[in-house]
Amino acid sequence: MATRAQASRSRSATRRRPAARKTRPAARRGGSRIKWDRVGRVALTLVLVAVLYSYLGPSLDFVKTYTGTTAAKAELHDLLKENRRLHNRIQSADDPLVVDHEARAQGMVAEGEMPVVIHGKLGG
Repeated sequence: MATRAQASRSRSATRRRPAARKTRPAARRGGSRIKWDRVGRVALTLVLVAVLYSYLGPSLDFVKTYTGTTAAKAELHDLLKENRRLHNRIQSADDPLVVDHEARAQGMVAEGEMPVVIHGKLGG
């Protein structure tokens, strides 16, 4: 009997188990409770909103910069006009006619002229 018991043990040790059967789970009744297409659309919409929100700040900065640049350009053109006017005035300051005109506007008289002061209304 001892040999018989050993023989049955050795057979059982070498005997392989059958492979596990791959069975599909039973189909659910009523379909899936999660609608993945809707979940995907909502997620995509949220991502799109987040991307648009991230562009909002730089867009506002661009608009502010553009309007500021436009105002600065207008001021620059005004200052350039004034600069040309002043430059022309400096260039013409050496002209004797301009010097004479400015002196008479301030009430000065030339050499040899007699200053005359008239009080009251003229021509009346």
